[in-house]
Amino acid sequence: MSTGLGIGLAFVGLVIGVALGFLVGGIINKKAKKSAQDYMSKAILQAQEAVSKAQTESKDIVLEAKERIAKEREFFEKEVNALKSDLKTDRELLRQEKVEHKQREQALLKKEETIEKKEETLDKKMEETKQMVLDKQQEFVVKEQDLQRKEQEVAQSHQKMQEAIEQAAKMSKEEAKAMLIEKTIDEAKQDAFKIVRDIEDAAKDEGDKKAREIVTSAIQRCCVDHCAEATISVVNLPSDELKGRIIGREGRNIRALEAATGVDLIVDDTPEVIVLSSFDPVRREIARLSLEKLISDGRIHPSRIEELVEKCKKEVDAEIKKAGDAAIYETNIMGMHPEMVKLVGRLKYRTSYGQNILRHSVECAYIAGTIAAEVGADVAVCKRGALLHDLGKGVDQEYEGTHVSIGVELSKKYKENAAVIHCIEAHHNDIEIKTIEALIVQIADAISGARPGARRESVDNYVKRLEKLETIANGFGGVEKSYALQAGREIRIIVKPEQVDDVKAAYMAKDIAKQIESEMEYPGQIKVNVIRESRATEFAK
Repeated sequence: MSTGLGIGLAFVGLVIGVALGFLVGGIINKKAKKSAQDYMSKAILQAQEAVSKAQTESKDIVLEAKERIAKEREFFEKEVNALKSDLKTDRELLRQEKVEHKQREQALLKKEETIEKKEETLDKKMEETKQMVLDKQQEFVVKEQDLQRKEQEVAQSHQKMQEAIEQAAKMSKEEAKAMLIEKTIDEAKQDAFKIVRDIEDAAKDEGDKKAREIVTSAIQRCCVDHCAEATISVVNLPSDELKGRIIGREGRNIRALEAATGVDLIVDDTPEVIVLSSFDPVRREIARLSLEKLISDGRIHPSRIEELVEKCKKEVDAEIKKAGDAAIYETNIMGMHPEMVKLVGRLKYRTSYGQNILRHSVECAYIAGTIAAEVGADVAVCKRGALLHDLGKGVDQEYEGTHVSIGVELSKKYKENAAVIHCIEAHHNDIEIKTIEALIVQIADAISGARPGARRESVDNYVKRLEKLETIANGFGGVEKSYALQAGREIRIIVKPEQVDDVKAAYMAKDIAKQIESEMEYPGQIKVNVIRESRATEFAK
């Protein structure tokens, strides 16, 4: 407001000054006095108007300033009232806090008084406890002194007694103790030996009895028919005239039959008989069926031979599948791979020492299952392992290795159980037996092969074969000893190390194997082991 008024007054003064300037100029310039007066009057009028306008504007400014002052005063009063209200609230809160603080101080004072009382009580109890402990310690010292005095008295009495005993027995304490210990040990050993001997005798009697019962029960419950089958096939002819037709012009028919079947036909002077010879029993069976069909048909020529051989191959394959299914059903073994079933069926045409391998395997499965049930082993694993233990014999002409290694390889190929594979691998002790099931399969195999009439080979032939093996081995220079092992499946040769070195030993093993192949007939294969060992011995005198 004061600023607007000052501006108006300054403006008025300015106007008045201008007017005065014009007035002074009119006095100086007389010629222009009249015009100056006129101009001055106009200027005065304008100044008056300006003053009036300035007054009006100053009034407006004053009013606006008053309104602003009123608004600011009202805002200030509101703020003052709010501050007063907050101050009042703070004062009230402060008063309440003072009251609460006072109450807390009183409560703390009460707690302090209570703690002081408890401390006084605790101090009194501690004093009483200390006094009690001191009294007990004094009593304990007195008792300990009494005990030591009594121990000394007992020790003196014991010493006197020991001296009296030693004088009476004429023996020191250590000697008496040693004699007593020795006597006690001897008596304990005698008693323990009697107990162990009684237990061993009872266990042996009971074990033998139980083993006889289990084996007898297995044999009685698993009785099967046996027939001694030949390793060659014989085809009977209606007449000797058919021999010439079978041979054909310049031998073309017999050559065609041998080429189609892979079997040797032996046509000799034996009347009305043709012998079929082959290491593969399946081929031999195909040749036998083909020859019988040719004889009954009467049309014997190369094209007809090839046609009938193909037909007989299909028939034999179907018979193999049928035999495998029958064996699986008979032994109640489920979940076997179809190719494994066919391999089992091939055993129908395989014999070992005149014993049919399929019937032998089925019988082993029965025996192994019965023994497993008696001793608490896994019946399914035992039956499966026993049925498949000679699986490799069905195809041992097609693979390298023993029938055990072939059976293991085929079982792994068709995802057989590891426990069953172990039974196959261990049934001839090629590896160490690790499970009761493998041991049961080995036992079942031995029982089936040892039954009277099960196998054709006589003891004399068996002994001659072993002697022949050792004779061949002993015929080589540098051989010290030779032993035929594992029923003739292995020969172990010990050579003189000063005559045969390592290289010569390897060549000797190869030469002995070749001579055995050329001079002997045997099933499966024979392992030749040449052992060269050097020893240095001295005696300390």
